[in-house]
Amino acid sequence: MRTDKLPLFWGLLFGIIFGFLLQKGGVTKYDVIIGQLLLEDFTVVKIMLTAVVTGAVGLHLMKGLGLVQLKPKSGSWGKNAIGGLIFGLGFAVLGYCPGTIAGATGNGYLDAIVGGLSGIIIGSGLLAAVYPRLKDGVLKKGFFGDMTLPQLLKVNDWVVIVPLSIILVVAMYLMERAGV
Repeated sequence: MRTDKLPLFWGLLFGIIFGFLLQKGGVTKYDVIIGQLLLEDFTVVKIMLTAVVTGAVGLHLMKGLGLVQLKPKSGSWGKNAIGGLIFGLGFAVLGYCPGTIAGATGNGYLDAIVGGLSGIIIGSGLLAAVYPRLKDGVLKKGFFGDMTLPQLLKVNDWVVIVPLSIILVVAMYLMERAGV
């Protein structure tokens, strides 16, 4: 395999593993997601927090070993606000986020196939159509570049990752102990 295609291979492999784990965790089921939105079942939050801790620690370990170079995308408050609104609208209407749509589609759930995939295709097309008009306007509002939290605080990455990971693990423990 050519070395320029290797990152694609790893991305595909980790994507398949992540999708498999989402499916095994039950977060591709509509009832579990709705339970989360109604604050009755915190399975989705616990799985996502586990992914955040695992990803943050794993990526920075690989970065420290020189196996990867992190290239954060630049951001802005405008991008976050518009993206959050679109994500929240789609989540509220369908009960799936893009990741769980892929998993639910793999399970053969008709609502994910019809509503989710068509929503992704229509949404992607709409973004492609309006992006040229938005890119120099609202998407630049509150531009903060590719700065990460450790860069903002001017500290080593681990000064943020370790305490944040501990806080998230404790939060998951407390949720589990509370039975939610």
